[in-house]
Amino acid sequence: MSRPLRTRSGQVINRFAFGTMQFGGRADASQSRAMFDAARAAGITHFDTAYLYTDGASELFLGEMIAQVAEDLFIATKVAYAGGMGADNIRAQFDICRQRLKQDTVDLLYLHRFDPASDLSETMACLAELKQAGHIRHVGLSNAAAWQVMKAVAVAHQFDLTIDVLQPMYNLVKRQAEVEILPMCADQGIAVAPYSPLGGGLLTGKYAQGGSGRLVEDAGYATRYGLDWMPGAVKGLMQIASELDVSPATLAVAWVAAHPNAVCPIISARTAEQLRPSLNAIDYVLSPEIHDRLSALAPTPQPATDRTEELS
Repeated sequence: MSRPLRTRSGQVINRFAFGTMQFGGRADASQSRAMFDAARAAGITHFDTAYLYTDGASELFLGEMIAQVAEDLFIATKVAYAGGMGADNIRAQFDICRQRLKQDTVDLLYLHRFDPASDLSETMACLAELKQAGHIRHVGLSNAAAWQVMKAVAVAHQFDLTIDVLQPMYNLVKRQAEVEILPMCADQGIAVAPYSPLGGGLLTGKYAQGGSGRLVEDAGYATRYGLDWMPGAVKGLMQIASELDVSPATLAVAWVAAHPNAVCPIISARTAEQLRPSLNAIDYVLSPEIHDRLSALAPTPQPATDRTEELS
């Protein structure tokens, strides 16, 4: 089991997080503030941002919002999506993150993606120094394969450092994390904060009804969620949601949160109204029967070994 993550004031964080990737982009200042307030009202204390989100506006907006309450929140940001995981790049980007957030200490610093070309010893030494100096409280990885995480765990150990949180993609139609990532995190005591529980909006059902958004406007998202079986999965999700008189988004987020490996979904939206169904998942009780029906809508990924006779 992973150790519970706490705010600087000692409170255990809510099992849901709010992602601010839309702040300063699709969400203007007033929309961003309304979503922040709605998330806080729902009990969320974990807020996630990154150096590269909306050219820095995400961190700037969030920094203004948390100025008076940071001790009671858990703030995560990410660096090194570009430029590699060398110490100079990490420090340069993180210094800017802290300036934007108006915080000397950030609760969780992720490496935004793994760079195999970087010297991991240099990377972990840098993170250990930042932690020892009190600038970060926890270390995380995002978008990393299981072997990369375990390599980081081994090297971090040399510097008396732990990898505390992993942020993978995980949702009803993107289940690769079930093969090795989620079991690895459970084994290693690494908390899991998956992003995209709504599949870029696919699992809200809005695209099935002719809506617009990232899956229409962004080629990367269109490819990621353009597999031929996915519309059928969405149709099935919408049917179950209709039977239960609940939003498909609520079911999709609740399905992710129901995973036994202490999953903390990062929910997000463009407006407070759009956010509400995801917030409703916080208190939604997903029965085992409905969980199984939802799981059956998408292919279960193959196990990591071909010796399937040994898995029983």
